[in-house]
Amino acid sequence: MGRRRKKEEKIIRKTLPELFLCPNCAKNSVKVTIDPKNGLAGIRCSACGLHGRVTIEPNTAPVDAYSTFVDKYYEQGATQKVG
Repeated sequence: MGRRRKKEEKIIRKTLPELFLCPNCAKNSVKVTIDPKNGLAGIRCSACGLHGRVTIEPNTAPVDAYSTFVDKYYEQGATQKVG
């Protein structure tokens, strides 16, 4: 008689997204490009054209730059250009 094999547990690793939700048009089409040399991050929505720049710290992830951008967007009262 043999014993039962243990079920293999799959390790699921989550990755950070490359496209984010646009606060203006609510589509998943916002791309963040980081320029660490100048300390800036450019944010652009490919669907509605919303764009802006945010100053960032060294070693900042695109998620952090996106969240800063969204905060500025809502502070300014939902205008087309942020930053």
